[in-house]
Amino acid sequence: MTDIAIDFSPAAAPLAEKLLGAAQEVLARYPVGRERSALLPLLHLVQTEEGYVSPAGVAFCAEVLGINKAQVGAVATFYTMYKRRPTGEYLVSVCTNTLCNVMGGQEVYDRLTEHLGVGHDETTADGRITLEHAECLAACDYAPVVTVNYDFTVDQATPESAVELVDNLRSGERPTPARGARICSLKEMQYQLAGFADPRDGAVGDGVAGAPTLRGVRLAQEHGIAVAGFDPETPITKTKPARAEEEK
Repeated sequence: MTDIAIDFSPAAAPLAEKLLGAAQEVLARYPVGRERSALLPLLHLVQTEEGYVSPAGVAFCAEVLGINKAQVGAVATFYTMYKRRPTGEYLVSVCTNTLCNVMGGQEVYDRLTEHLGVGHDETTADGRITLEHAECLAACDYAPVVTVNYDFTVDQATPESAVELVDNLRSGERPTPARGARICSLKEMQYQLAGFADPRDGAVGDGVAGAPTLRGVRLAQEHGIAVAGFDPETPITKTKPARAEEEK
């Protein structure tokens, strides 16, 4: 599908004016008859404009896909990455799941709550920071971790390093993250999550896993039970799949 000819409702029309071209690009990725699969990236696309999935955003997605608003709402309320009310420029997530909690994640979250004067899923008065506690950020080896707009920003965080991070963000700075590219705004991140190219530069790291990640491999090597031929010093981005090597 390359063209969308829809008589948008008054609720959806303002967003359609801004997002219809990008929505067409999203729909073109899916086979004819399967366009409904585009709902997830379309919801991210809506958040690039409004910072959350507004009633207008629900109407826009429903009308683009030819489904009803209840179906859109069912998806938008299921996933935590779709926000149901306006969100700050920076979404600061603190992992408080089991390992991060044991390593001090709850203390980090509690200090930020006290320092910012907001609780879970609440936004500071200046609109800069939305704070959330996360069930898992998939980085147990660097526990406790703090992300900003889903990018790993502070590894092995402490209450002090977390407070320094949010203070820098509120003052207009974009601190260098622990791993990944430069910090972007939440709306910029939503554009990437919608499936569009990441324009950011300045990625941190050389593709080699860090010491915490490789701890298990090192222990296996010390005990003679490591996978034969695996070199932890080889950058991940340069490692070829074993099947590809066999086919050669």
